[in-house]
Amino acid sequence: MEAVINERKVNQEVWGTAALEQRRQRARQHLAAIASRREGWITRNRYYYGLLTRLLRFVVEPDKTVLSVRCGTGYHLAAVSPKRGKGVDICTEMVQIARQRNSSFDFAVAFPDKDEFRELFRAREKFDYILFSNIGDTVDVLQALRNFRPLCLRQTRVLIESYNHLWEPLVRIAEWLGMKVPRTEQNWLSTADIRNLMKLAGFEALETHRIVILPKYVPLLSAFLNRFCARLPLFKRLCMTQVIVGRLMPPSVPKEELSVSVIVPCKDEKGNIEDAAQRIPQLGGRTEIIFCDDASADGTAEEVLRVQSLYPDKDIRLEHGPGVCKSRNVWTGFDAATGDVLMILDADLTTIPEELPYFMDVIASGQAEFVNGSRLVYPVPKGAMTAANMLGNKFFSAAFTYLLGQRVKDTLCGTKVLWRSDWERIKPTLGTWGIEDRWGDYELLFGASKLNLKILDLPVHYQERIYGSTKMTKVFRNGLIMLKMCWHGFLKLKLGY
Repeated sequence: MEAVINERKVNQEVWGTAALEQRRQRARQHLAAIASRREGWITRNRYYYGLLTRLLRFVVEPDKTVLSVRCGTGYHLAAVSPKRGKGVDICTEMVQIARQRNSSFDFAVAFPDKDEFRELFRAREKFDYILFSNIGDTVDVLQALRNFRPLCLRQTRVLIESYNHLWEPLVRIAEWLGMKVPRTEQNWLSTADIRNLMKLAGFEALETHRIVILPKYVPLLSAFLNRFCARLPLFKRLCMTQVIVGRLMPPSVPKEELSVSVIVPCKDEKGNIEDAAQRIPQLGGRTEIIFCDDASADGTAEEVLRVQSLYPDKDIRLEHGPGVCKSRNVWTGFDAATGDVLMILDADLTTIPEELPYFMDVIASGQAEFVNGSRLVYPVPKGAMTAANMLGNKFFSAAFTYLLGQRVKDTLCGTKVLWRSDWERIKPTLGTWGIEDRWGDYELLFGASKLNLKILDLPVHYQERIYGSTKMTKVFRNGLIMLKMCWHGFLKLKLGY
């Protein structure tokens, strides 16, 4: 009996949380033993790491604040060129090498799934991006993700890098042959596992990037497999590495604490100005209505000034667009806006102003960061949209859902709502899509996707215009322009990294 009791006492040392702590220490000791050889492995596999670097630079905006968790020797952190960078690893020897190679960044030693990790940060310290690598030997991934929560802003994006569990046998063979960094016991989490852990920790997965079918460079074959096949629906499931991008689910913001700018682009819409001013409701704590006149010939600008004096209780402003196209007219309004939230309402009033509060509810609740109106849910009155426009919208809906990785039913609905702070981030991407977007819808959607903003469709009722004529003429010519936009979007969003 005494022997049994003594055996139990010995075994208790590796039971429960003590066993988890032993696994952490084994991982730390393992990394300490290979730290001096880590950069050599990266050099020998520079083709693979080049592909990974390309993806990270595509997703992470330059000159942002970046935290790299399980940073190793600081490779990922240096790759994304942050304005302020901080790295955390479990191994002192790795961190020492990281400090030597990247003296401009701050590095520390801690397990990301323990209380010691939270103690590294000041109370108000936040990051725009958090890169989480080597989750395979992280003992408690859920707790690590929970430890990230105090470090997140509304716009913070968390990038989780992991191996595709289908590659486990090949990775083990590569380690045995000395072609890859050897590792301790692994979690081998599937994409579904990671998404579920993120949800449990209060995060929402937005996009999954899959890269690398062939990790070694073979002329022509590597480019074909990694740049083309890896983007195809079935082949991408075979990729070696996956990077899941997510956001912390934000708390709702009281609408009375937000200011709103409603941008109304106008081109010969004199007869709709007063109706728009009357019908746009109060949104948030303060609502400004900015009519952007795009060199109208029917006296639209003068009508805005008349309505401005007629309704002094409303914050109505007039801005003069460049007279080139709708998109540049909208950008003029965005740049002049002072509200926290930006809304576009076309001056033809075919989408009714009374439904703008629905958009406000969604964005204030945190459910979405970019709310896209959809005219293709409720019945469309006869004459409000031609058959050609309807077919075109359905085609481009399918194309954009694929390109953006999020469902978008109606790309050309004029009613779109986003945060002004996100507009400032989208703005540098304007004009980078290979062809000018005359309407602005595509550049906004592409830019929102590039930033991994959460996009949601919101059904609106679409009506036939009462005054003026549609500007969406030359349907087939415009359709060709939209096809070119989709092609350039495919090149950049799917093949560009």
